[in-house]
Amino acid sequence: MDRRSFIKTLLGGAAVLGLGNVIPRGPGAPMALAQGFPDLVAVKGTDVAAMYDRALEAIGGLGRFVGKGQKVLIKPNMGWAVEPKRAANTSPELLAHIIKNAKALGAAKISVFDNTCDNWRSAYGESGLEEAANAAGAEVAPANSERYFQKVTIPGDTKLGETSYHELYLEADVIINVPVLKHHGGAKMTAALKNMMGAIWDRSDLHWGGLDRCIPELMLYKKPTLNIVEAQRVLLTNGPRGHADSKYLAANMLLASTDPVAIDSAAYRIMAESGITEPGYIAHAASIGLGQNDLSRLNVQRLTV
Repeated sequence: MDRRSFIKTLLGGAAVLGLGNVIPRGPGAPMALAQGFPDLVAVKGTDVAAMYDRALEAIGGLGRFVGKGQKVLIKPNMGWAVEPKRAANTSPELLAHIIKNAKALGAAKISVFDNTCDNWRSAYGESGLEEAANAAGAEVAPANSERYFQKVTIPGDTKLGETSYHELYLEADVIINVPVLKHHGGAKMTAALKNMMGAIWDRSDLHWGGLDRCIPELMLYKKPTLNIVEAQRVLLTNGPRGHADSKYLAANMLLASTDPVAIDSAAYRIMAESGITEPGYIAHAASIGLGQNDLSRLNVQRLTV
């Protein structure tokens, strides 16, 4: 599917209703289809909780991933001390809804953290995410000190070699990666792959090694179980923090996939409205086996709520 067709579909060129109306898969579609689930779900709407519910229904429900007694980490964008309307962080409403869903499934522990760019107390508070997560029943953990992180060796022929992940990331049975889609001045775009930079301690190694190569390497040690990209009010300029003059796109979308490369490929087709070229880390992630960046080879289910 070309970029123009994908954007037209995602942003409302034609309302696509019903779980059975999907883009036919190509010959190389992965095994998810054999299990009866789409590889990628794109939901259009204005109620983020309803959009999440519809997306998870299509991919088999959160119970497909979360079981009773498990430790669940939900990793949002929570790095900036700005109010939710700035769209620099994941929305509190979406985070709370996912936490409640995991709690209802019997998760023993639900944790939330981010290694913030702004002061962590300010970012957690002003984003509204700490309050929302606590109220929904999660444990909101700090990530402002190296003592919360453990060094590990990344497998394979990597540029990074090793890095330090937050202890909650390492101990989690299930990781739900919930970035907000937005512009990023260095990496071009923040979505599923880029959001892992908030799970490690020292990000300078990625900048020295090159973001396009090193961002995908963060998932070689331990990949998220599920990726949910929030793309309601998309920050198109002056990311990742945004400011008063930033431009936005009312995309009103939510994407869900177990494949971080596929979901970032779809997210880019929304973000391309800003005029950026595709981030090089998407193709590199596909080349090292993290997922599929050719959407024509996938089963993409498009829904409207």
